[in-house]
Amino acid sequence: MDPEDAPTDAELTALALAADPDAPIAEGAVPIGIHLAQLGSALPLWYMPPAASRGGRGWKAPFVIAVVSAFLLIDLMGLCNTYGILSWA
Repeated sequence: MDPEDAPTDAELTALALAADPDAPIAEGAVPIGIHLAQLGSALPLWYMPPAASRGGRGWKAPFVIAVVSAFLLIDLMGLCNTYGILSWA
């Protein structure tokens, strides 16, 4: 599509306001999920590659659980640990 032929915001607004929300769905309508799946990925793979799992993360889970548990224990005891200074809340 040529950018000069694209509808303006005012034209799109007028079309949206003139549309009938109670109109029946057209016979050949395609769900947006199927339509977008036919177009391919919205972002190129070099920009946002698919998520991949890496091995060797066995040490991370216990460490994260210990840190989160420590902060929860500090809060439960009524203490405050803002900026690394432990004090009464």
